[in-house]
Amino acid sequence: MKKKIVVISLGGSLIIPDKINVKFLKKFKKVILRNTKKYKFIIVCGGGKTARKYINALHKFTDDKKKLSFIGLSATRLNSFLVSSIFSQDPWKINYEDNLLKKELRKQDVVFDTAAEYKPNSTSDSSAAEIAKQFKGIFINLTNVNGLFDKNPLKHKDTKFIPEISWKDFDKIAQKMKYEPGMHFVLDPTASKIILKNKIKTYILGTNLKNLNNLLRRKKFKGTVIGK
Repeated sequence: MKKKIVVISLGGSLIIPDKINVKFLKKFKKVILRNTKKYKFIIVCGGGKTARKYINALHKFTDDKKKLSFIGLSATRLNSFLVSSIFSQDPWKINYEDNLLKKELRKQDVVFDTAAEYKPNSTSDSSAAEIAKQFKGIFINLTNVNGLFDKNPLKHKDTKFIPEISWKDFDKIAQKMKYEPGMHFVLDPTASKIILKNKIKTYILGTNLKNLNNLLRRKKFKGTVIGK
């Protein structure tokens, strides 16, 4: 049986909320390796707080979005080097070109990728969405909230959880978000456009990795499904 491709956008807020979350990363590795009999994984790491610290510092000197985005991109690469090494992979083999990514997927079940170059109005979520489009895979975004809410649950107590939403309705929400380097929303506006245009089934999950494991095993999970 041919293995299904799963593309995971691993939020930087999970890798390094304040300090590197070693406990979470150990659990993440176990869940991924536990499911390699059925799936092949492409993991794209976000920059998280590390990226935002550098972006905020540079913002004191310049408003150049290209420079601000590039320094955030550098943080995503640093996180990718870390997590790929935790999976006992060589960090210098992280793939920046599509043909290399295909080649590595033929050889192994877990592959890491990161954005190779600056693209306007894009975050690591956009890079992951593009990869999901290329490989016709499932797209899972792991972030620090349990899915989509009508308001930011980290700032408001009176929030309503949204377990399922259409691509079109989600995109209406995402496009209201003004892109800024280091922005933090469950999916950036560019990623939303990609999943809408290509009808990519997308899942937003939080920090509890039981939900990731249950999703992969087609069991009940808590999270938001985008696409209907």
